[in-house]
Amino acid sequence: MTLYLFYFLSFLAVLSALMVVFSKNPVHSVLYLIITFFCIFGHYLLMNAQFVAFVHIIVYAGAIMVLFLYVLMLLNLNSESEPHKNNTLKFVAVISGCLLMVVLVAALRGTDDMMLQDNGSQVGYVKNLGKVMLTDFLLPFEITSILLLAAMVGAVMIGKKSSNTTTPR
Repeated sequence: MTLYLFYFLSFLAVLSALMVVFSKNPVHSVLYLIITFFCIFGHYLLMNAQFVAFVHIIVYAGAIMVLFLYVLMLLNLNSESEPHKNNTLKFVAVISGCLLMVVLVAALRGTDDMMLQDNGSQVGYVKNLGKVMLTDFLLPFEITSILLLAAMVGAVMIGKKSSNTTTPR
């Protein structure tokens, strides 16, 4: 039963992730991304990582998606006013995506051993998660916090009005 649920969630996650990329409407893309996050939530529950699953839903499907929708409404993207990208920029984006995929595959090559380890009934506990997060993965944890800070500063700069506009008198 769990195997069928895993395959269903995986199929739905991949399908909705593809719809995020290929959807023309940005609001629909955000809604498909929420579906993808709920599928990942199901995968975390199947791995007996309840804490990570609920934090994932609270942080990503709750806070981050609300922020994405807010930014989309703030930018008011219309197909008429949106500048079209040239083919060179599209080519660079494809190459960057492929390089990112190569880096991720190279980073995940040795993870088979980690999945086969038996941690007993201690899997999914907050104490063990915090211990691993702040010892083995401290550098990626701190880099993620800096990345989120940079994203927040970028969102403030996008939302800030231009200083060279004149005010009517």
